[in-house]
Amino acid sequence: MLINNSYKNPELIRKINNEVGPPFTLIERIKLGGIGSPKLHITASSIEIHNLLILDNKIKTCTIELRPKGILVGFGVGLATYVLVIPFYKLNLYKGKAEEYSIYKDQYFIKFKANKTDTAIHKYIKKLLDYKVDHKPTDIQDL
Repeated sequence: MLINNSYKNPELIRKINNEVGPPFTLIERIKLGGIGSPKLHITASSIEIHNLLILDNKIKTCTIELRPKGILVGFGVGLATYVLVIPFYKLNLYKGKAEEYSIYKDQYFIKFKANKTDTAIHKYIKKLLDYKVDHKPTDIQDL
């Protein structure tokens, strides 16, 4: 779900919280060592996101926020803020090229640059994947 999150809207906040859970409390954020990613430089995106990004002449960047049941990928276009809401069960994360990660959800995708020297990005992606695996629901075959 790609939404414009520029203004406070209780209905929109409720929808986001139903999809990916409410924000972590301060204590949980400290235990996790932070929930936000560093600034990520976008190299490619799906057509819906690309059409928004070309409206602005700034450098194309995004950030990722970890939630209990998913992630929020946020990016700015002019004065507007857009959020791509991705629950963990629809999240696909790939490391395609040597210096590029890709996040996919249904028809949406965002690819961002991660050089060897950007250790903070690699650590954040590892934290995100570890959290996803640790909080995965139990399969019926495991019972």
